[in-house]
Amino acid sequence: MKFYQRKRRSPQVIIVSMIDIFAILLIFVIVTTTFKTQERKESSSEKKDPKVTIKLPESKSAVASAGPVVAPLVVSVTAQEEILLDGEPLEMERLAGEIRSRLEKSEGRSVALKADEKVSYGFLIRLLDAFKEGGLRGNLSAFTEAKK
Repeated sequence: MKFYQRKRRSPQVIIVSMIDIFAILLIFVIVTTTFKTQERKESSSEKKDPKVTIKLPESKSAVASAGPVVAPLVVSVTAQEEILLDGEPLEMERLAGEIRSRLEKSEGRSVALKADEKVSYGFLIRLLDAFKEGGLRGNLSAFTEAKK
């Protein structure tokens, strides 16, 4: 009796499947390295001011100041509507008195506002009222982001 014997095929590597796998791995590597680069940039910007993170609004018509002779009092307002006067936390009720006392100590000193873009309009009006009660007269500078 004679049995039928199949011819043995030589082993082959299917290259199409391997190309698909390499393409997916390449995309994965590109995407993860992009995220790591952005993560480093964000963490380096946070090192400059770790206490407060303020997202400033953009302005088309803002002009960079030439730099005053006396550094202004900087009033910062976070997105959670927390007030910082020259980096020190402060309540709204004490703001007018603090501004008055600091403006009396150094003549010619101005006030600059650094408010997050998410701060409510009503809160800013109360803040401007406190500035007026504190004796602020004249121009009020505001920090903005340059239009990209």
